[in-house]
Amino acid sequence: MSGQLIAHIQQFVTLTTEDAELIEQHTTTLSLAKKEYLLKDGQVCNGQYFVAEGCLRMFFINDKGVEQITQFALEGWWMTDNMSLLRRQPSQFCIQTVEPTTVVKLSADAQQTLYDQVPAMERYMRIVQQYAYAAAQMRIKFLYDLSKEQHYKHFMQHYPEFAQRIPQYMLASFLGFTPEYLSELRKKNS
Repeated sequence: MSGQLIAHIQQFVTLTTEDAELIEQHTTTLSLAKKEYLLKDGQVCNGQYFVAEGCLRMFFINDKGVEQITQFALEGWWMTDNMSLLRRQPSQFCIQTVEPTTVVKLSADAQQTLYDQVPAMERYMRIVQQYAYAAAQMRIKFLYDLSKEQHYKHFMQHYPEFAQRIPQYMLASFLGFTPEYLSELRKKNS
């Protein structure tokens, strides 16, 4: 599965054969069952996860005891709790599989080693982080700028693959809706 990671990296930067071998040596492939956790609230996040197959979700439990999904990751996407990873502090989030999932894990220590030995890796991760940050900025804009119905339509237009793979209650949580409201929107827009 690290071959998928190498191919993804090469979409952004050039790697030598030696670079690719070093990356493969410093990553670990994990095969996970549906609903398996990579990170639980209170644990320190110790890596970044590249989704080779499957789907991850990141969520927290709000003060009412309800899960609030903040992020999904499909094939070719990365997921981590950046604050916990950078500061080595307990996470306030959970990362869990939505379906059987295979990830390539890059530990914090391995990441630093690769940055030192494979300069292209640092450039790649910077580019990926910039895209992720830009997407987060746009998500915040949509939360403030679009009506709930517009937000739903925008999401369905730009990420139709999610409709096929993510349970309705998870999509509702991600969009900030109740499952009942999402059901109404789906009926209205079908």
